[in-house]
Amino acid sequence: MKYYLYFCATKNHIRMEENKDLNRIKVMLAEKKRTNKWLAEQLGVNAATVSKWCTNSSQPSLDMLSKIAAALKVDYTELVRIKRIHGEEE
Repeated sequence: MKYYLYFCATKNHIRMEENKDLNRIKVMLAEKKRTNKWLAEQLGVNAATVSKWCTNSSQPSLDMLSKIAAALKVDYTELVRIKRIHGEEE
C-alpha cells in the first residue's frame, strides 16, 4: 500500500491541492498542550502566521514544517495528512 503526502511544493511553500485540512499542527499543539503563541515564540514568527497554519488557510514552508516538528518534538510526518491512493499495493 502506497501513501502520498497530500500537497505539492511550490517556491518552498506547501499549497493545498483541494480545500481540505492538510496539516495537523492544531491537533499536535493540543496533544502537546501548547498554544499558538508558544509555537510562534519558539519559531520567531507572528502568532497570526501560526493561526493561519492551524486553520489551514495557509501552509508553512517545508523548512518551517521541520522546525515546527522539532519544537513539538515529533516527526514531521505527524504534522501532515496523508491520503492512500486506492488500488495501490504495498
